[in-house]
This record gives sequence, structure tokens and C-alpha cells, in this order.
Amino acid sequence: MGLLLCACGGLRYYAQAVHGQGELIAHRRAVSELVHDPATDPQLAARLRQARQARRFASQRLALPDNRSYTGYVALDRPYVVWNVFATPRYSVQAVPQCFPVSGCVAYRGWFAEADAKADAARLRARGDDVWIGGVPAYSTLGWFADPILSSMLRWDDDELDGTIFHELAHQLIYVKGDTAFNESFASFVQSEGLREWRQSRGLPPPDERARAMDEGFTRLVLDLRTRLATLYASGADAAAMEAGKQGEIAAFRVRYAQWRERDWPGEHRYDAWVSQPINNARLLPFGLYERWTPAFAALFRQAEGQWPAFYASVRKLAREPKAQRERTLQALCDSQQADALAVP
Repeated sequence: MGLLLCACGGLRYYAQAVHGQGELIAHRRAVSELVHDPATDPQLAARLRQARQARRFASQRLALPDNRSYTGYVALDRPYVVWNVFATPRYSVQAVPQCFPVSGCVAYRGWFAEADAKADAARLRARGDDVWIGGVPAYSTLGWFADPILSSMLRWDDDELDGTIFHELAHQLIYVKGDTAFNESFASFVQSEGLREWRQSRGLPPPDERARAMDEGFTRLVLDLRTRLATLYASGADAAAMEAGKQGEIAAFRVRYAQWRERDWPGEHRYDAWVSQPINNARLLPFGLYERWTPAFAALFRQAEGQWPAFYASVRKLAREPKAQRERTLQALCDSQQADALAVP
């Protein structure tokens, strides 16, 4: 998030960020113009029309920023808008931090060109780090620019597209420098609850809970692997034992995954490709960032009686707390949410 706001060491990084953002601005077309242009592909026009309705709903019903973000469209000549490079030391599950003046420290560095991302990854790999590159269909400039709908976002279904608009606008509303788990959990809650209300407003049933349950189950498996690796790395073993233990834990994870899939999700194979590819510490980093505190935000929303302005006021108050105190408060909210869920007959 906030790619262009990230001040990385080196003019090359600044130059590619400025050039990349400038390209998006130069090629942006107004959604209102495209949906009325007879030359626009009818399928594209239909999707942009619905996205425009979701954008209006975000401000009018979810109390999200009412600005020019997601009122424009950019057709990219590539599958992703940026590529994020994640890195960890070889025997650590903690990210090599990338620290920037506005967004604070985050777990990745973003590049507009895949070749640049691969060059950055090669540099980190050469010094011994575990590295992973992830393509990103959308990102937020935190309100500094009018973020457009991107062609890379249209590979998603309507729910994911509309929910992403809610998610990114939430970042513009509240963002805590250097606290990725807080920011992403908050935006993810706004995305899921906002999508539920958006569907309800159109007489549609709630989003598919089966898919969400499977996603949550897989995330727990990955986080369990990360915990096991963290324990191994803290053991003080020598490098040879550490490497053998690392590969053993990854192999055991694949076995647990296959057992979980066959037991709980027979016939579902959506994560098979992810599991079959090479796994290292860096590839585990994105997991948990988007879900860690979502139960806490659900508890805050319930306390606000489902009123978005009151909910945002509570989140802003929480955001002003020192990080250690904020995390204690979030954990207490998570515990209360879990207790309430267990109390429901």
C-alpha cells in the first residue's frame, strides 16, 4: 500500500515509482465517459457500471471518502500493476523491513516492472535471504492520488472487485504508520462487512461463507507452519540441523495440507498449486496480515451498533494508542468476540 509514498534508498527506486504512477495518471479515463462510449466493450461497460454503483454506495452508505478515487479506469499492458518483493533472513520468519517516511515499515518493496522486481529479488537472494515475488492487481496511494480501477482488478468477480474498492478506500480513511496488521485487518473488515451490506442493498444473499471458511482454514495451516519454523529457528541448532529441520517442517506441512483437504474439503483443489510450488519463509509473510485483528474490528462494529461513523471514531481512538497498548486492546476485543460466538447456542 502507498507505493508512491515510499522513500526507498536510491534514485532508481524513486524514478520507477514516479514514472509508474505518472503512467497510470496519463492513461486514466473517466468511468462515466467509458460506460457511455459506444466503442467500449459491452462487458467492460457493464462491469464498470456496477463498480461505479459500488463506489457511490461506499461513500453514501459506508461513510468512506467521497473523492475521485475509483472514478477512473486504466487498461494496463501487463497482468499486475506492481510486483511486491518480500524477504526474510534464511532462518527467520520475520520480514526484512522496508521503512518509508509516510507508510512506515512494511514487509515488502513494490516495483512497477516485473524485471525490476526480479532484479531486486536476485540482489536479496545473493546475500542469503529467502525471497518471494507476488504480483499485485491493486494498491492504494492513501488518498494522495485518485486511485483508478485497473484492468488487473477485472480478473476478479464482481464481489472481489467491489470489495477491493471498499478495502482501498478504508486505507484512505484510517492508516497507522508502521502497523500493517492493524491497517490490513481494519480494511479487510470494512471490505467484508461492506460487501455484505452492498449485496443486501441489492436483494442478494450474503457472500459465500463456504469459500471464506476454506480460506480461513488454509491460513491457519500456513500460520501453524510459520509458528513451527519460528520455534526451530529459536532453538540454537547449527546451520545444517536448521536447514534439515526447515525442509522437514515444510514437507510435514504438505502432508497436513493433504489430510486437511481430504478430510474437510474433498474435491476442492484451489490451494494445490500454491502448496506444490517451492515454499520458503518469505512466501509465508502475507498470511495473517489481513485477518489477525478482524474479530476485534467486528467487536467494535457491534459496540457501535452497526453505525459506520461511530465505528470509525472508535477505530481512530484505537489508532492513537501506542502500539503495545493498541495490541492489548485488540486482543481483548478478539477474546470478547470469540466468547460471544461460543455463547451463541
